Amino acid sequence: MRDYKWLHEYCLNRFGSVAELEAHLPVPKTPAQLRKISADRYLSTLSLRVFRAGLKHSVVDAKWPAFEQVFFGFDPQKVVLMGAEHLERLMQDTRIIRHLGKLKSVPRNAQMILDIEQEKGSFGALIADWPVTDIVGLWKYLSKHGHQLGGLSAPRFLRMVGKDTFVPGYDVVAALNAQNIVDKVPSSLRDLATVQGAFNQWHAESGRPMCQLSMMLAYTVNH
Repeated sequence: MRDYKWLHEYCLNRFGSVAELEAHLPVPKTPAQLRKISADRYLSTLSLRVFRAGLKHSVVDAKWPAFEQVFFGFDPQKVVLMGAEHLERLMQDTRIIRHLGKLKSVPRNAQMILDIEQEKGSFGALIADWPVTDIVGLWKYLSKHGHQLGGLSAPRFLRMVGKDTFVPGYDVVAALNAQNIVDKVPSSLRDLATVQGAFNQWHAESGRPMCQLSMMLAYTVNH
């Protein structure tokens, strides 16, 4: 595995200057900012991620104001009370995407958020305090306790809310493969630990957030 210096030099050569490189990199939210995000905004974004999976994002986004309306602004205390009959009625609402499995995930994920609030004080505290050096642990936690959060949904949700995370999308996996770190999409505990270890090394060497390292890796893949 090459060190961070190689990664930085490659990206610097690609973009031509430090300023141009930095302009193409994401900036994660601070722990304080993550704690301030309300539970309803977390549930809205989580649900948005679930509905985007496998669908054109622009189609889902265009319908999201209607989702906000039918799910009571994604207030977990209200959403958790939505029973099977209510969800069946939503299946007749042409303003939203009528996918019963994904609709069912919303009250179930509302319950997860409420459970975490009981334990941690707030969902934002859980997200804010989870160490980025074990970010795959947060993916697994969300996948285990939430619904429809397998695959890349958990890391993509975290990226959407601003939590620092790498995302093993196609380009990042291709770059990891080129560095002989993994030879396929990391899904086993062993492969995920290997990838986390590589990112932890680059993080320690550079001081850069995981999301920036992830993006820089993606930029090393030729298109």
